[in-house]
Amino acid sequence: MTFIWQTGIGIGNIILSSIIITLLYALFFVLFYVVVKRKYAFILLGFSFACTIVGFLFTLTAVVAISVAMLASLVTICVFTNIGDARKFLSNPFKRTNAKPINFGVEKIFDQGELLDTVTKAIKNLSATRTGAIITFEKSTSLKDIIKNGVPVNAPVSEELLTTIFFPGTRLHDGAVIIHGDQIVAASVFFTPTTKPFAGKYGSRHRAAIGVSEVSDAITVVVSEETGRISFAVNGELEIVSPDKFRRVLENYIGYKEE
Repeated sequence: MTFIWQTGIGIGNIILSSIIITLLYALFFVLFYVVVKRKYAFILLGFSFACTIVGFLFTLTAVVAISVAMLASLVTICVFTNIGDARKFLSNPFKRTNAKPINFGVEKIFDQGELLDTVTKAIKNLSATRTGAIITFEKSTSLKDIIKNGVPVNAPVSEELLTTIFFPGTRLHDGAVIIHGDQIVAASVFFTPTTKPFAGKYGSRHRAAIGVSEVSDAITVVVSEETGRISFAVNGELEIVSPDKFRRVLENYIGYKEE
């Protein structure tokens, strides 16, 4: 067995190659830590790094080739299985989890309990009549750029307005309604749908709701026009709730505390 320094390669080249290998794996480690956050990824990454170092030191070309192929396969698998997290990271890579909410001028003080009552009544009505709907509650992540593709409304939230917007045949019934505070800021807003594979059949509204939840902290409610089923899309996941439990779940996601 021959060591790398016994092959006649200059010590400078050996050091440079070692630094490049270490930096490459450090880069992938940071990528997996920020985006993937899966234990198996770190285990495989560490094993691949160890194989590469051993193969490099003992001039085992086959081992180095296999470990590099393992790394390439790991990166490919992680990208495709975590595409939603990758989209969220790439859309705002410097976002802090403790960042302060983005203000839209002077925030209006409103009765949050009354807002929840109004939205709950509208959702139950839409569910009972099997009227498809998608309503997004904007939180700390600004949706201004997404709102631009919709129709400005800037009207107070009301049960009548929400049910009218989503009534089949109306001009605004396609797309989402975005609520900021107690105002409907826009309707007929279209989100980029998720590319994440899901078990079961999900329509365009559900995929759009999951898509916006992958790139923001917004809370999105979806009503299925086929079954009347109510779902929440949060952090790239879909949660189905019954009409009776809807308000309680919405309170938890919005962070409402009854005085």
